[in-house]
Amino acid sequence: MEMYGIDQLGIQASQVHHNLCAARLVKKSLERGEATLSSTGALSVETGKYTGRSPYDKYIVDSPAVHDRIHWGSVNRPIDRRIFNRIKGDMIEYLNGKEVFVFDGFAGADSKYTRKIRVINEKAWQNLFIHNLLIRPTEEQLEEYGEADFTILAVPGFKCDAKKYGIHSEAAIIIDYEAHFVIIAGTSYAGEIKKSVFSIMNYVLPVEDNVLPMHCSSNMDPGTGETAVFFGLSGTGKTTLSADPARKLIGDDEHGWSDDGVFNIEGGCYAKCIDLEEEEQPEIYHAIRFGSVVENVVLDHETREADYSDRELTPNTRVGYPINFIDNAEISGKGGIPKVVIFLTADSFGVLPPISRLSKNVAMYQFVTGFTAKVAGTERGIKEPQPTFSTLFGEPFMPLRAECYAEMLGERLEKYGTKVYLVNTGWTGGAYGTGSRMKLKYTRAMIHAALEGKLDDVEYVHDALFNLDIPQSCPDVPAEIMNPRDTWKDKQAYDLQARELAKMFQDNFEKKYPDMKKEIAAAGPHVDNIEDEAAAM
Repeated sequence: MEMYGIDQLGIQASQVHHNLCAARLVKKSLERGEATLSSTGALSVETGKYTGRSPYDKYIVDSPAVHDRIHWGSVNRPIDRRIFNRIKGDMIEYLNGKEVFVFDGFAGADSKYTRKIRVINEKAWQNLFIHNLLIRPTEEQLEEYGEADFTILAVPGFKCDAKKYGIHSEAAIIIDYEAHFVIIAGTSYAGEIKKSVFSIMNYVLPVEDNVLPMHCSSNMDPGTGETAVFFGLSGTGKTTLSADPARKLIGDDEHGWSDDGVFNIEGGCYAKCIDLEEEEQPEIYHAIRFGSVVENVVLDHETREADYSDRELTPNTRVGYPINFIDNAEISGKGGIPKVVIFLTADSFGVLPPISRLSKNVAMYQFVTGFTAKVAGTERGIKEPQPTFSTLFGEPFMPLRAECYAEMLGERLEKYGTKVYLVNTGWTGGAYGTGSRMKLKYTRAMIHAALEGKLDDVEYVHDALFNLDIPQSCPDVPAEIMNPRDTWKDKQAYDLQARELAKMFQDNFEKKYPDMKKEIAAAGPHVDNIEDEAAAM
């Protein structure tokens, strides 16, 4: 029996399935009772206890080769290699005598920076998932594949003994950058595999290739080839706004920016399904078909039709599909140097402008800060809007210091003259509960205007509190919504809320980035300056 090299790890499997096609993996998943088919033919799975990432179970092996590079802290937590090896050895022993599924694929669409990623799965459906999410090799590429650059061992059925290993729980997601190996134990949530690949690339691309890795979506003009990238945390509209039928989608989540342009790190998409509607997101809606994998979407027991509004299992319902399931996808996964960078934020305080232009230093500040806000009622205990600051719009996956990534962005903005805009997809006219959500059609119009250069020559007003430049007009957008203060009936209430949010920015920055360059720190909100001006008047 062909072992495809996994026996070198000590895995003595009963059978090894290597790079099976989607149809065979679907068949295997159904035969093994891992999944069912939805009415559209998508493979439907439930991930049990873990329906999202488990940040407190994520570790990085601390070794001399990487110690001085890693930004250690509450996100990047160290673990001893001896513990890593014990868990890895026990996982391998657990797999002995079982069927094993192996997928050899690529991360990085630009061949200059591609990494070969081998994923070893206990579950057939997870192997289909990573088959969809990684770049799939041709038969010729597979024959010449050779040794993988990194290996990921994903075994959800192996539950860690937390006391035995001295870790947080039965789940463990551990990256050993020096050994080029990742283990994922005790959790069935497939996003852990995807984000482990991203965490790998977020280390190797800047350290080895001088490439900026980005937690962003990207699209381009099919005629001119001009490229845009969209940064944003969950709920800000990153996937929705980049899936524009008038533009080619390069990718929806993870990219690298080299001297040659932007390239997709992945070969597929991992989109949220909650409240999915055909009219609002037709590309994603129609991608849920045979070959795709949906996680924790509730199906009707009789018809197998999906209820995308049902939150019984989790609001974090997901679908993973190959990018060619999107009709207007750029299959090469590559685009040119970004003409425009869009930072998306869902401000539930209702005080940030719907769109504003950023200087280089302000862009670096906002990049480092990664602001959005959780809305009251979305999580237990949240009774009013709460700010969320996620470094680089992807803090859980960034192993290096924020300065490393920020400086790489600043260098590229200056070198290529790329324009940067901050777009608020959150609230206007008041905070959540009083104001209203920014209309999608207006947000689309503002983004189109930015991409088409229609905001280059309009009048701008500088917001001294947030250090932003606000355009006073935009095609197909009412002028009265451009300045957020004008949309509030109670101007004094706006001023108080704006100062409160600006102070949150300042406090977060001072706490997390005390050693950041002064010119970047000075580019953020300035509550003291505003208060000094008010006192002098």
